[in-house]
Amino acid sequence: MDKRTFLKNTLFLGVGMPVFLKRLERWVSDIEHLSPEEAAHDEDFWMRVRSGYRLKPDYINLENGYYCFLPQEILENYLHHVREINYQGSWYMRTVQWDNKQAMAAQLAEMAGCNADELIITRNTTESLDTIIGGFPWRPGDEAVMAEQDYFSMLEMFNQQAEQHGIINKRVSVPNHPKSDAEIVELYANAITPKTRLLMVCHMINITGQVLPIRKICDMAHSKGVEVMVDGAHAIAHLHFAIRELNCDYYGASLHKWLSAPLGSGLLYVKKEKIPQIRPLLASAITDKNDIRRLNHTGTHPVATDLAIGNALEYYYVLGPKRKEARLRYLQQYWTDQVRNLPHVVLNTPTDPQRACGIANVGIRGMKPADMADNLLKKYRIWTVAIDGAGVQGCRISPNVYTTTKELDVLVRALKEMG
Repeated sequence: MDKRTFLKNTLFLGVGMPVFLKRLERWVSDIEHLSPEEAAHDEDFWMRVRSGYRLKPDYINLENGYYCFLPQEILENYLHHVREINYQGSWYMRTVQWDNKQAMAAQLAEMAGCNADELIITRNTTESLDTIIGGFPWRPGDEAVMAEQDYFSMLEMFNQQAEQHGIINKRVSVPNHPKSDAEIVELYANAITPKTRLLMVCHMINITGQVLPIRKICDMAHSKGVEVMVDGAHAIAHLHFAIRELNCDYYGASLHKWLSAPLGSGLLYVKKEKIPQIRPLLASAITDKNDIRRLNHTGTHPVATDLAIGNALEYYYVLGPKRKEARLRYLQQYWTDQVRNLPHVVLNTPTDPQRACGIANVGIRGMKPADMADNLLKKYRIWTVAIDGAGVQGCRISPNVYTTTKELDVLVRALKEMG
């Protein structure tokens, strides 16, 4: 979508274009002659971006993978929506809330690269994918394929379906350093049998940041008559892509991560022809089985969050999707390249730039991940998260666009000293 067309359509949803966003547009215009990769190295530009965030001085935040807090520009618009809906009360809820949510879903669909009638706004990835897992037309003996590295909530939802419907869950283990796309595709292909009906795969594995060859996996699975559900929790607004190009059947993501929308926002994509077969988890007044909105009933919820998605999209377009992806990949490579060959350091993320972006996982030989995370926080004032399981032992490092290379220098120094 053209950025200015988007702004024209959505400015009425907030307090107008605040001073910072106007400044950001000017700063972007100063570097538009640079390629995304060249702009990724421009520390002056990214320091200006950083000025739009309110940052806690107590620690260096390298744990944006859980929740990327809002820049002040989006936060102020979000608070505006809260106040305005509180002012309008039930009038808003009974008249325009659904039209506004549908309008936001349409804007989101355009960004995500799918049709508006194939996408709904949810509260997070878990709700999105559990809607598919729980609403899928299972039969006793059906098989589902997934990985040990998938998110625990979805794995537990599959376990629940096994108890309820008698399905069989088969898990593979994705190597941290695959030799090729073919190795990954073959891993999933070997788990498929004539009884397999659904395959779940991560677009970006949350514990390591590894990016999987989704299109190739989908094409393989479809050739065997298997549907594919993609966990895109960390891919939306992190990688620049279009869902339609992945050829998947279902796609779920959280918007409070890399899009920096408020907590409690996510999306669910369902390929048009698959919508009728999914049963809603909560009953809806919409009875048309071809209408994806019948999967979206959650009762009364904080609708200001829906509106703030538009402001998050606005910010994302001004910053530039390709520019943001390039910066996140640059930051990851900046620190991993400096420690990858140290004998006491274990990197659980592929070296190939196309197999990872902003997230990486690092461990110290002989040190438990929990102790490593504790040491990073207490001695070096670095906030991160320990990962210990599914073949991964280390700390997940997830910087954001406000992160500086000087902050990553502290991480590099810490990793060198922790050996």
